[in-house]
Amino acid sequence: MSNAFAPPLALHFIWHPSDQESVQPILDAVRSYFARDVDRPFSRGLNIPLFFYSSESPNTPPADHPKQRAERDIIFVFTSVNTLGWKEWQGYIEQLPLSSAFPAIPVAINREGLGHGSDGCLKNLNFLRAYQWQGETRIQQALLCMAHEIYRHGLVEIKKEDHGKDSSIKLFLSHAKAGDTGRLHAEAIYRYIDNTNMSRFFDATEIAPGFEFDKEIINHIKDSTLIAIGSDAYSSRYWCQREILCAKHDQRPILAVDCLEEFEDRVFPAGSNVPCVHVSADANLSERDILRILIATLLETIRHTHAQKMLAYYQSQEWIPSDCAITSRPPELRQVIDITKNGQTSICYPEPSVYMEESDWLCHFGVKAFTPLWNKKEDKVLENKRIGISVSEFPTNGYARHHLHPDHLKRLSQDLARHVLARAGTLIYGGDLRKDGFTQFILDEAIVLKSRLNSDSIHIENHLAWPLYVSAPEIVAWRAKYNGIIKTVEHDIPADIANQVDKNTALAPSNEENKYVWSRCLTQMRQQSIQSSDARICAGGKLSGYSGKKPGVLEEILLALEQNKPLYLLGGFGGVVREVCQSITHKSVTEPLTESWQIHHTEGYQALQDKARQTGHHANYAAIEATLESIDLEQLAQNAGLELNEYRHLMTSPFIDECVHIVLKGLNNIAITQRR
Repeated sequence: MSNAFAPPLALHFIWHPSDQESVQPILDAVRSYFARDVDRPFSRGLNIPLFFYSSESPNTPPADHPKQRAERDIIFVFTSVNTLGWKEWQGYIEQLPLSSAFPAIPVAINREGLGHGSDGCLKNLNFLRAYQWQGETRIQQALLCMAHEIYRHGLVEIKKEDHGKDSSIKLFLSHAKAGDTGRLHAEAIYRYIDNTNMSRFFDATEIAPGFEFDKEIINHIKDSTLIAIGSDAYSSRYWCQREILCAKHDQRPILAVDCLEEFEDRVFPAGSNVPCVHVSADANLSERDILRILIATLLETIRHTHAQKMLAYYQSQEWIPSDCAITSRPPELRQVIDITKNGQTSICYPEPSVYMEESDWLCHFGVKAFTPLWNKKEDKVLENKRIGISVSEFPTNGYARHHLHPDHLKRLSQDLARHVLARAGTLIYGGDLRKDGFTQFILDEAIVLKSRLNSDSIHIENHLAWPLYVSAPEIVAWRAKYNGIIKTVEHDIPADIANQVDKNTALAPSNEENKYVWSRCLTQMRQQSIQSSDARICAGGKLSGYSGKKPGVLEEILLALEQNKPLYLLGGFGGVVREVCQSITHKSVTEPLTESWQIHHTEGYQALQDKARQTGHHANYAAIEATLESIDLEQLAQNAGLELNEYRHLMTSPFIDECVHIVLKGLNNIAITQRR
């Protein structure tokens, strides 16, 4: 592994807190499209790293500027009367560290925001004009404009002598002439494109008289994204099939548009394995539908190009073999035939992996297909291994400290869970899983695993402290629903307080006495849960507002250290783990991990500590400080099955793929060593 992980592209967003109402809907849309959707974890959407820069005070800009994290980084700067009117913000923007590999795209929320173009680093740059995005399709207009700039500035090689138009996406409108639907839809789309800075090919107007029809079409496809407008007649037409085949042969991005009016007697096989948008067959294609088509086309073009660059980068990092073929889509028959002709026997495609039932036909060709993080040879490498995951959210205002959205942790949890389960490992979680955004996904994966292994073994354990398992009838119903899929481990009340409570009655942490009981129960659950696990993965974690005697993830880290369990600390995701990693690295405990900070930021904490100190069950911050400052980082890495430089990467990287890769490598190394 090289010293610095640098993916092909990262995106940064800067905005003034007073503009939150205008900017947030755009940011929400960008996150849902450019980062993998947490509600659809198996989607083949984009997974581009996103970083956010704002603040809680109108006169205080972020403490730091975006820094270059990828081969190319793009900064979207939302400018306004506020960024121009507050001198501190104006100075912050004027000092952005821009370069050819780190460009800024200014987005003016109002006309005053254009004033940044007269001075500073944004001088003479053309602005996206957000105030012109109007009506019900405002967010879609924003996505289309921003996606095109991401493609042009992030993924296209631009020469100094090139004009801006030279970097525009080129769209090939493939449609059947028979019937009106395909032709009318294509005409509506190209008229809309002509009012943008995108380029398009439409054979009715682009092929000049006297030029060869087939050569013109084939040559234009080579550098285009193909929009296949699937009307009733489309799949049965020779030239429509030919255009699809040419795009697949040249590994071009393709978007299928389903606008069937009645019936299609055979879907053309080569037109599958690509994203599809459904629109009405009505003659008048609405602006909303045109935007849906163009946004999906741009996103697929970005995904396709980004995937190819990312896989090539992984090859350079030796994550995947240098002699395997790479493809931006899961493998299909024609590709496999082509690579075997070239003497290749393996093919790598982007995450996530398809289920083995979908790809088992590859064995007939002697070809192995895998993703950067999954290979069939690792199918059962974690069998009988129990992996604890301690990942909890941090406050949304964490932008000011680590510039990540809380959804980032959910995506991390999903990827970790998916890969541990795929390797037949057992996942151990503490707390009420119903409240976590990845719960249903984990359960669905566990069902698939049971079917694939044809086993009655349960691979998810949910550990609950008292009184969580008696506090609500819905927990009982939830457990019954997933009986045989998830095992619930109920931990008893500690013996020293068992006589102080009614074990059959729920107890809310509403006063000093009750909080003490909760803290004792949570500590015991964590001790026993960690003792029953083979390794612990930690990320995020609340620094305040918790129910125990110290931040939950901090307590789990300390218990794992005490029990000498392999421990994976993912500090680049913020929260408690970030503070722990910094404390270990600098041999000095950070302020949020001190008792005084906790008392100041957690209501009722002083009273809880005083109560717990009477029985010796308080949080001993002097011991915490001594433990963290005395950790031997090299030994920590060795216990986790990693080299020191790999563990250092793990402690600082905000990139999900890199962290999952390192964690899996460590777990695999431990499992292999223990089998010898």
